[in-house]
Amino acid sequence: MTDQTQTPFRSTRLEQADGPGTNPTANRTMGEIIAARFSRRGFLKGSMATAAIAATVSPLAMMAASEARAQGGSAFSFPEVEAGVDADHHVAEGYDADVLLRWGDRLFADSPEFDPTAQTAEAQRRQFGYNNDFVGFVPLEGATDRGLLCVNHEYTNEHLMFPGIVTVKDGEVTVKDADGPRVDIEMAAHGGTVVEIRRNAAGKWEVVLDGPMNRRITADTPMEIRGPAAGHARMQTPDDPTGTRVLGTINNCAGGITPWGTYIMAEENIYGYFMGELPAGHKEAANYERLGIPGSTYAWGRFHDRFDVSKQPNEPNRFGWIVEVDVMDPNSVPKKRTALGRFKHEGAESVVAKDGRVVFYLGDDERFDYVYKFVTAGRFNPDDRAANMDLLDEGTLYVARFDEDGSMEWLPLIHGQGPLTAANGFDSQADVLIETRRAADLLEATPMDRPEDIQPNPAAGRAYVMLTNNTKREEADAANPRAKNAFGHIIEIIEDGQDFTATTGRWEILLQCGDPSVAEVGATFSTETTANGWFGMPDNAAVDAEGRLWVSTDGNSPSDTGRTDGLWAVDTEGEARGTSRLFYRVPVGAELCGPCPTADMTTFFVAVQHPGDGGEDWDGHGRPSFYEDLSTRWPDFDEAMPVRPAVVAITRQGGGRIGSA
Repeated sequence: MTDQTQTPFRSTRLEQADGPGTNPTANRTMGEIIAARFSRRGFLKGSMATAAIAATVSPLAMMAASEARAQGGSAFSFPEVEAGVDADHHVAEGYDADVLLRWGDRLFADSPEFDPTAQTAEAQRRQFGYNNDFVGFVPLEGATDRGLLCVNHEYTNEHLMFPGIVTVKDGEVTVKDADGPRVDIEMAAHGGTVVEIRRNAAGKWEVVLDGPMNRRITADTPMEIRGPAAGHARMQTPDDPTGTRVLGTINNCAGGITPWGTYIMAEENIYGYFMGELPAGHKEAANYERLGIPGSTYAWGRFHDRFDVSKQPNEPNRFGWIVEVDVMDPNSVPKKRTALGRFKHEGAESVVAKDGRVVFYLGDDERFDYVYKFVTAGRFNPDDRAANMDLLDEGTLYVARFDEDGSMEWLPLIHGQGPLTAANGFDSQADVLIETRRAADLLEATPMDRPEDIQPNPAAGRAYVMLTNNTKREEADAANPRAKNAFGHIIEIIEDGQDFTATTGRWEILLQCGDPSVAEVGATFSTETTANGWFGMPDNAAVDAEGRLWVSTDGNSPSDTGRTDGLWAVDTEGEARGTSRLFYRVPVGAELCGPCPTADMTTFFVAVQHPGDGGEDWDGHGRPSFYEDLSTRWPDFDEAMPVRPAVVAITRQGGGRIGSA
């Protein structure tokens, strides 16, 4: 999120800050590279506005911006939503946006009804968790009207969840310290949900409470550690001397559904869950500093020793991984796949390459950190699901370096190659993966403006990188074009030969975001983009079955952009390239996560996260928002209910494909 008015609430600060920015290198940043690329090609001429645009966008995108005739050329067709800010959500005319699952909703036949005034950890383990982020859909038996919904629960907002803990006196906001029961509820509200859903006779989606695959995953769920780092001494703790078992997963942001139908959970802002101080001279000190550990946002370490680094100093090494869940077996043990590296994973979207290997694109969501991809050693077998279940234990992890001539290279993070040797503290591949960031530093990867979701387009051999913002940047470079980049941009990676396993490729700027009517912003939306169609802070994305790009955002606000977050349809091809239009927007204080279109394009699932977390800069509220004094009570609008994060199912009235004529 952007640097808005300083909030008094700890979990909100964790989400807004997205880490302290810990890259110590002088590696050439993407902003510097972009500036050099387009300056060298003679595009830095004319007025400030022309210079701003020319320094940050490709000639192809510039032509689209200046000459687009999007009428008839756009891949999308729907009446655009009006951008703005209020307490409710809004979808394009002709569509329904139905709330499917809210925090606290029952997931099992024996789940208790939600009572926000009498919460318990036991009840929360049987209910839908908090702050839904990634959403995935796995059809059951090939059906289009029945499947498993997979949802991440990234983090908790105590001030919105619990009654009676916030007081305001003389304008000063205080929050009561957490006690043990409250911490246990928070831990139960983290993790993920797998739940069966189906269309009813009215064509609306509903939860199947007796679904045999329904399960909750929490911060206490037993998990297996797999891959090169499994069993390493740095992964061993008093609770797990083998280094192969760990309790739970935390701060699961985006994720993915693999080609073989497993659910991927990406562990992101892990630093905020640890407290305490390492013993003097501890060997993990530099490793943890590179990740901002400990962040001390949550009080879990006061009640659970494993979250106190002074008591269990190796525990943070067991988080920051990709987690894989077999959704077809509710008793399966989730696996942390260490071959995909350890950092602040935003997501892990995948694509099957021409030769059958599977490629995962990975963003490290922090200012000045990197873009990665993982290529499996084995090949996907579409006829034998069991043969694919351990593909993620072997393969090559790469980090991206972008160059000013528009080329890029994927650099392998392999022990013994280049600087990744014992001389630099890497005694094995496990060390390389546990300290993925430091390994990438030494390879001189390109620091980016908060890499978030990265979506491959299988038909085009391209991938779209969401770069949310970076207000800490002092100088621009080629792929991060603006200093003080408040609004973010989207990079398009074109893999050589349209081969996703390629180690070289090209890059372009698809969009530089922000208000195109303000010249100094340098936004590069097509001239056919309306005042409602532009956005800032791209975060998650989806490429639908027709190859069209949808972008969701995190950080738009009354003060920054005059609008809430939402879901935008973005043209990437032809005359309409760079044209964007608003399809759905969220209530005040919320971000829009997890855009998930079904394969038949008749439903678009989206996650509305942390609604009501903010309102100080909105005329409709104008003060801090907390349980007793909320800026919105979406989605129930019931005085007896707090605001509740929720998953929404968007369908076309009367049926039909979404976004098409």
